[in-house]
Amino acid sequence: MKIGDVNINGYAALAPMAGVGDKAFRELCMDFGACYCVSEMVSSKGISYNSEKSAQLMELSKGEHPCAVQIFGNEPETMAAAAKFALKYKPEIIDINMGCPAPKISGGGAGAALMKDPLLCGEIVKAVRSAVDIPVTVKIRKGFDEDNINAVEVATVCEENGAFAVTIHGRTRAQYYSGVVDLDIIKEVKSALSIPVIGNGDVCCADDCKRMYDYTKCDLVMVGRGALGNPFLFTEINAAFNGDRFSKPTLEEKMEVMKRHIEKLVQYKGEFVGMKEARAHIPHYLKGFSGAAKLRNDACRVSTLSDLYKLIDKAQGSC
Repeated sequence: MKIGDVNINGYAALAPMAGVGDKAFRELCMDFGACYCVSEMVSSKGISYNSEKSAQLMELSKGEHPCAVQIFGNEPETMAAAAKFALKYKPEIIDINMGCPAPKISGGGAGAALMKDPLLCGEIVKAVRSAVDIPVTVKIRKGFDEDNINAVEVATVCEENGAFAVTIHGRTRAQYYSGVVDLDIIKEVKSALSIPVIGNGDVCCADDCKRMYDYTKCDLVMVGRGALGNPFLFTEINAAFNGDRFSKPTLEEKMEVMKRHIEKLVQYKGEFVGMKEARAHIPHYLKGFSGAAKLRNDACRVSTLSDLYKLIDKAQGSC
């Protein structure tokens, strides 16, 4: 598929995930076969206040392209300025967050709260589209809650105001990540738009990915939480679509990839910050193995790479 003039060659993309979808993880997933990725969401107000932390979230590495920088906010002019600022980091695409359910985001009128005001959604897309010369996309949800299911309306407004593609997570803001993803709403959005539609939600294996494609007829599938501790998922999906054989990774293989992932985190952020953030990833790598519960408890206390290596030795010795 293409988003504007950007070629997306593959079957599954990596979704933006605040706090875990940093460039170390994005690089890893691209290495394992993700065809496209999106940065952690960046505050447009943070950029307007010259926040170094916000700017750092826009940094992209050579190994994660094509990639979008995702921005959030609820002021068209501020969003446009943030999009323009992001161009210095050379993303292929600017993505607008209209789906984050977190109270600190939606409670401030951004993220999924934007879906309560389709007119404002359109104004933001139009402003951002006018500010940059690369494709602009939007990520939305099913609606704000079950009494306000308006994904088709919001997606249509976004298309009318210049969006090049729309990603839809098939849950409401009120659901957060509970319940089962609604494939019907993704299908409805796809039927209503002429631009590409990307489906998102509950893709944890190749069969899930195939089901979303087959049922919704979406143009691309985006994988989020299913990739945590499991970048192999992209290899599995690609193998399924290409008719290749895929073998589930062994404990040794998972530990080697976890080691590679956390070392990259430390390289980018230093050992103190990198190991602190690693605690969010390590338990996912340990799922499904003997003694995993005890090991996950140990993972909460790692603070150095030496601690990580000892944990890996312990994990391999327990099986």
